[in-house]
Amino acid sequence: MFIVSFKLNRKKLAIVILIIVLLIVLAVSILVKTREAGILNTLQKEITYNFSNIKTNEDRINFLKQFGWEIEEKPIEIMELQIPKEFDQVYSNYNEIQKEIGLDLEKYKGKRVKRYTYKVLNHPTNKNDEVRANILVYKDRVVAGDIMTTSIHGFMHSLLYKVNN
Repeated sequence: MFIVSFKLNRKKLAIVILIIVLLIVLAVSILVKTREAGILNTLQKEITYNFSNIKTNEDRINFLKQFGWEIEEKPIEIMELQIPKEFDQVYSNYNEIQKEIGLDLEKYKGKRVKRYTYKVLNHPTNKNDEVRANILVYKDRVVAGDIMTTSIHGFMHSLLYKVNN
C-alpha cells in the first residue's frame, strides 16, 4: 500500500480550484457546441420537399418556390415526352442530378411525362433571360427537375439553389 501526502496552502488550493473550474467550463462549452451542431445537422436533414399533388400551374410554381426559384407565372413550353426504358450516358447523368434532391428516374423508365419549362427570374448568374427551370410530372407528381441555360456556354444543375461551374 502507498500513502501519498501533500500540503496545500491557500495559493495551491486556489490554483487547483481554478484549473477545475476551467476544465468544467471547457467541457460544458464543448458539449454545447456539439449539441448545437447536432441540432443543426438534424434540422438540415429534416428539410423535405413536396413532390406530390402537383396538378395546377400554381402548384408547379409553388413547387419551384420550395427551392428558392422565382419564375414567370406562365410556362414557356409544355411538352409530353417518354423517359427511355434504357438509360444512355445522358440520362444516367441527368438521373444523378435528380438524386441530389431525393428523386430517381429509374422508377419511371418507359413512362410518359409532361415537361413544364419556366423562365427563371432570380438565378445567381444574373443571366435570367437565358435560365430555365424544367420539371417533369407523372400523374400529379414531380419525378425530375433541373435548372439550365439556353446559352451556348450553358450549364445544368439540380433544383437546389446553387451553381455548378
